Amino acid sequence: MASPLLTAEEQRVFDDRLAEILSHYPSDRKSAAMLPALHLLQSMKGWLPPDGMEMVAHKLEVSPERAYEVATFYVMFHIRKPGKYVVDVCTNLSCSLWGAEDLLAYLEQKLGVTAGESNGTWTLREAECLASCGTAPCLQVNEVHHENLRSRAAVDAVFARLKPAS
Repeated sequence: MASPLLTAEEQRVFDDRLAEILSHYPSDRKSAAMLPALHLLQSMKGWLPPDGMEMVAHKLEVSPERAYEVATFYVMFHIRKPGKYVVDVCTNLSCSLWGAEDLLAYLEQKLGVTAGESNGTWTLREAECLASCGTAPCLQVNEVHHENLRSRAAVDAVFARLKPAS
């Protein structure tokens, strides 16, 4: 038997926080709270499990498909359990001109994971733009921004500061 999505205490916290979120929206527009509700769930679970998206949909009185559509539209949401570190590498034009593809290939080799994939420690993704064109190439690790990664030594320094997976 699968364990429940949330413990009783987590469910209470989720319901209380969702009630606070919903207090900012008209009662007939609960669906407008989809982004903050999904963000709340992800902040509690680390990702958006299918049964979690169904729960959010039920509480917002929309179809489970609508919650899934929103969750898959935004890259900030994880519909598969991510690794401990989520690494987003910008491969847009400015970063590409400064070697983003080589950076991505280096990270695939260094981290042992292919772009678009995950293992227990790493999730490696290409990002369309991280808004750092003047300091390209750049990447983010768990949404912490790193710029001017024009050498492997600079990249290695970023990753040397990370704590090993537990």
